[in-house]
Amino acid sequence: MNQIPGHFQDLSAFPIPLSESQCVLYKHEILICGGFRERDCYSYHTIKNEYKHICSYPSDVMLRGHCLVKLVNNSKGSDCITLLSFGRSLYAESHTLMMSYVSVWDNDSKMNKSKDNNVWVPFTDNNDCLISIGRDEDDYEGVRAVVGGSNNHLLFITYEPENIDVFDLNTFQYIKRGTLPAGYSVFKHCFVLKPKDGLEMMNTIKHGNKNEKKNKNEMLLFCKKTGLSIEYDEDNNTFQFHKLPICDDISPFYRYSYVYVSGVILLFGGWNGSFLSKVVSKSVHKYSIRENKWTTFENSLPIPLSDSVAILNQDGTYLHIIGGKKNCLTSVPTHMKTKVSKWLNEKNDKTDQIIKEEKHDLQNKIDKDAI
Repeated sequence: MNQIPGHFQDLSAFPIPLSESQCVLYKHEILICGGFRERDCYSYHTIKNEYKHICSYPSDVMLRGHCLVKLVNNSKGSDCITLLSFGRSLYAESHTLMMSYVSVWDNDSKMNKSKDNNVWVPFTDNNDCLISIGRDEDDYEGVRAVVGGSNNHLLFITYEPENIDVFDLNTFQYIKRGTLPAGYSVFKHCFVLKPKDGLEMMNTIKHGNKNEKKNKNEMLLFCKKTGLSIEYDEDNNTFQFHKLPICDDISPFYRYSYVYVSGVILLFGGWNGSFLSKVVSKSVHKYSIRENKWTTFENSLPIPLSDSVAILNQDGTYLHIIGGKKNCLTSVPTHMKTKVSKWLNEKNDKTDQIIKEEKHDLQNKIDKDAI
């Protein structure tokens, strides 16, 4: 591993040039599933700094701005997770596929040898009927989605031009379609679910309504000059939207990689969307949710980069940035990591520690009430 100037450390290059990929975390593995016109899926072991091929998408699937999520409710135990991949665009046929994944690093696992695992298969309901996510008229290129809900049963989907849908993973039905007050198309954007922290839960209990926050989901979306806080109320099946500020430095850009960590969103790189006045960014920006404030860092990416993907490791100490395009056209096999603490100031760290203590106190209170 080579140290890159600044805060980044160069890791083993990805086996192929890759951009617009999708990743999920599984224990000490980062599962990297496809990319722009690339069907191969790999597991990267964060301790071994090595890759293993998992499988490929079916030959009739062409990926172009697809989406990948990890389903939380799983009856197969801790040694297996379920992945859901979907996408559709004007230039690629639609797909809605699932994979039961077991570690490719465990050669002795009986589950690993099953033909039903580590392959993409059609997404079906409890009666084995095919389920397709997205309508024929929907353009899902650059779609983003998060899993939330009081029982982790809701899939929130945002896609161009200004759409937000709610798909129930238990009933396999859309239960809400909404319109974002974005003003223009959201595309290859930042979309994150805001976890409920200890302070919010404590305030909920103090006000005597334990279900008030449980049945509300908060999300944040950024794309160019659009910043939105989105709240979905499960009980009333309604959205509320609030505008968020956008700093001038990041307002021309989209197609950045991003992560949520400790009450902030970190965004890396991006492209201004123009082939004439083409600008690919190497900047790193931070949005503090608690302070409603933007920061542009002096330290930046080692190269201008768009269409990369960012993901945290298992304990949240390191952040990995994988693939991307160096000039908005050419995919690269880049893989680097950086310490999360480098991007969080002392105030953020202290606030995070306070929240951990509040969660501990809250759990003690719940345990006492249950006795």
